[in-house]
Amino acid sequence: MMAYIAYYLVVLPLSYLPLRILYAVTDIFYVLLITIIPYRKKVITRNLQNSFPEKSKSEINQIRNKFYRHFCDLLAEGVKNLTISQRELTKRFQVVNPEIMTKLFEANKSVVLVSGHYNNWEWLITAQNFLFPHHAIGIGMPMTNKFWDKKINQHRMRFGMKVVHAKNFRKELSVNPPVPLAILALSDQSPGDSRKSFWMEFLNQPTAVLFGAEQIAHEWNYAVVFFSIKKVKRGHYALTLQHITTSPESTEWGEITSKHTNLLEHEIRKNPEYWIWSHKRWKRTVPSDLETLKKQQHEKFNLRFKTKQPQ
Repeated sequence: MMAYIAYYLVVLPLSYLPLRILYAVTDIFYVLLITIIPYRKKVITRNLQNSFPEKSKSEINQIRNKFYRHFCDLLAEGVKNLTISQRELTKRFQVVNPEIMTKLFEANKSVVLVSGHYNNWEWLITAQNFLFPHHAIGIGMPMTNKFWDKKINQHRMRFGMKVVHAKNFRKELSVNPPVPLAILALSDQSPGDSRKSFWMEFLNQPTAVLFGAEQIAHEWNYAVVFFSIKKVKRGHYALTLQHITTSPESTEWGEITSKHTNLLEHEIRKNPEYWIWSHKRWKRTVPSDLETLKKQQHEKFNLRFKTKQPQ
């Protein structure tokens, strides 16, 4: 009931306000975050210290405060995302090199679009279906609150994006689509199972990485394209695409995952304040038998994707 009231009496009416007014509201919230209500300060500080051990306490504090500023902008933009028009979204979220997706579409090649929660990914989810010729599908886990999950996804899908539960995506992809697909995968969440993850160094720490993007590419022979989002100025973003592979069958186990994770790390290191440091990214324990686990994963991968099937 409280979610219903908050949505219809507060959040939805606010979304019709101009962004400049929403920013004024979140500017006040920013002051509270750096003074009275330091949202997840311990988690953010620990993540930053572990990721950048070479930085001083003062530098870590500066990044944290810049993150709070960006986080508040995301709150305003997230609220606006519920009702923002296609015209305004097109002005505020542009693609630098869309020809990469256009050429893949013309070659009838479906794509896994992969990156992380860096800069404004919510506007990409909403805009993806009209930014690129491919039919947009987003894969993710549902929110805990079913009411908010339903409402947020309704708004995300209003321009043609289809949001699919991570546990049901195979059913969706198994249907022969009339046009090539672009599967949006944000692969920097903490995986649910450390033993089904791909382990690698990420931001100076052993990190469990979701293997889904690589698995989709191999299973359906999809191209893989990494995207980076740059904050041009407040409320304006530019997305740049980068090929990882158009022939996943030619790559080895972990190659795709390593590449897109390293590319994300490169973006984070350039401007760390734009990544979501408040989530508990490193909550998974490193398996004690990691090397054995990696060997087993590698063998299982080769058996599934590298062994030629009998004619």
